[in-house]
Amino acid sequence: MFRRRPPFAVGIAVAAAGVALTTLLVYALDDVAPVLSLGVVYLFTVLLVATVWGAWLGIATAIASAAAFNFFHIPPTGRFTIAESENWVGLVVFFVAAVAASSLAQIARTRAMEADERRQEADLSAEMARLLLRGGRLEEALPPVGQRLAQALGLSSAAIELKAALPPVGQRLAQALGLSSAAIELKAVEPGERTVVFPLREGSRQIGALVLSAGENEAVLKRVQVRIAPALEALLAAALERDALQAEVVETAALRRSDVIKTALLRAVSHDLRSPLTAILTAAEALKSPTLTEDERKEMAAAVTEEATRLSRLIDNLLDLSRLEAEAAEPRPESSSVEEVLGAAIEDLALPEGTFKLAVDGRLPPVRADSAQLERAFANLLENAYRHSGGHPVSVRARDVGGRILVRVVDRGPGIPQAQQDRIFEPFYRSGTDRTGHRGSGLGLAIVRGFVEANGGRVWVESLPSQATSFVVELPVES
Repeated sequence: MFRRRPPFAVGIAVAAAGVALTTLLVYALDDVAPVLSLGVVYLFTVLLVATVWGAWLGIATAIASAAAFNFFHIPPTGRFTIAESENWVGLVVFFVAAVAASSLAQIARTRAMEADERRQEADLSAEMARLLLRGGRLEEALPPVGQRLAQALGLSSAAIELKAALPPVGQRLAQALGLSSAAIELKAVEPGERTVVFPLREGSRQIGALVLSAGENEAVLKRVQVRIAPALEALLAAALERDALQAEVVETAALRRSDVIKTALLRAVSHDLRSPLTAILTAAEALKSPTLTEDERKEMAAAVTEEATRLSRLIDNLLDLSRLEAEAAEPRPESSSVEEVLGAAIEDLALPEGTFKLAVDGRLPPVRADSAQLERAFANLLENAYRHSGGHPVSVRARDVGGRILVRVVDRGPGIPQAQQDRIFEPFYRSGTDRTGHRGSGLGLAIVRGFVEANGGRVWVESLPSQATSFVVELPVES
């Protein structure tokens, strides 16, 4: 069965050749069976032609077969006359049988073609459903669907466009002209392009359009309108509904996460901000006393400075975290020296000399990153290691490993249980109290991870209970 009929001229040639060969074959079979019964041999050619090229050429072949059978085999031969009445009956029966066979062959071919088209349409619908409903952005799925549709139906081009309206402008236009409604649709059309547009609707609302080239076959366009467009409408409506549901889920998750962050932030503000403020106010009130000695006054002033520094760092952490959560901490990459960044972070902490033991490979290549963000990340990481080191020096080592720079910060603290290692980088998560009795705000390590990942790196922890803890930062080398 041919999907498309061969050229009509080929059918005429096949019919002529088939009638000629069958006529010769009847001569060969003349001694085997009566002449009148051999007319059925012509039906093979008639069926072949009718099946491939249609009923009209099949009927023409039947007429030609009847004429050849009459001229060459029915007495008197060599003339288009019939001597005996029984030969007339035989010829008429053959002709009727040939025409009926042609019609039945045409009907069978039409049914077979319709079944094949329905199978193609079912496969096409399944493929479009897979492309439209597999997830991801709907706008990205529409071009592949259009290409698959054009390929399956033999179209020169096919495109699916979502309806894009400008509601405020349309409402203003309707109000000004006294209309019940008005909408302005956005549509990109190539200059001079002629198209056929099939609106895609969900109920009374247009949700999109199927755009085909205007030069397509009329039968194909009718098939698209009757069978393809309704299936596409249902799939597009389902995809839009899925996108709406996904958007609601994402919005709900974002709101839930926002509530969690707000609650944690309020807790941090209520305790972590109040503690240094209380200490500052208490020291400031004590400084007013005229009975304070000079040493006590210096001690109170140092306490105010220390708590104010702690408060400033906490506020900086809150601002950094808010930018990271809002995805507003866009890095400004530049060629940066890891050794200089680590030195600046240690200097910013202003801790006693000897707190950190720095070992940096002298041939360390530069990294392509935002040095200010890396400095903030390392400052938080080093401060966290210092608080848990129990007074022992913190080891900081940096080296190049396979084209990636590894910075390892090792303290001699109590270690981190395995159950907590997956959560210590979460905002506001507090693993416990360090050896000095200080309870962290749960912001430092979250900021470390946020800034490191924003600059193309990653950070993880390696620790066992009652043993040293290592935080490892991996950064890409500048290419």
